[in-house]
Amino acid sequence: MKPAKRRELVREIRQAYKLNELRACGLIGITRWTNRYQSRRDPQTELRVRLRDLASTRLRYGYRRLTVLLRREGWHLNTKRVYRLYREEGLELRMKKRAKRVAHARIRLAEASYPNQRGSMDFVSDRLVDGRWFRILTVVDQYTRECLCAHADR
Repeated sequence: MKPAKRRELVREIRQAYKLNELRACGLIGITRWTNRYQSRRDPQTELRVRLRDLASTRLRYGYRRLTVLLRREGWHLNTKRVYRLYREEGLELRMKKRAKRVAHARIRLAEASYPNQRGSMDFVSDRLVDGRWFRILTVVDQYTRECLCAHADR
């Protein structure tokens, strides 16, 4: 939850239930310092307006290309700042949905008709209690569904 919304929530709780700031902050689970904090960061309104203008004229440009354009105009800024402002302004590059291609027709294999005619193998992995991974190679006979081999190793 954003700090501004938390502040509003604290204010509403204080008004509705006639509580002090400490109790209201305790109910939400934040500190009073968080509630009282006022940002001193520059809102950068000129940069936001210019970013919005560029994004509206160059619809297919993302934040990285817009950063290049802003630098060419003489703005001294960093890609991370442009990304933050880009997201705060609600701008986003709309990705084209890719057309799904039809997969080529697969030839279905005939069913196994006797034991040991066809086998399948696969890896199964899991974690130990101490966080180390281990894998098990399993080989299964398709006719009898019997596990012919299970080899575990790290």
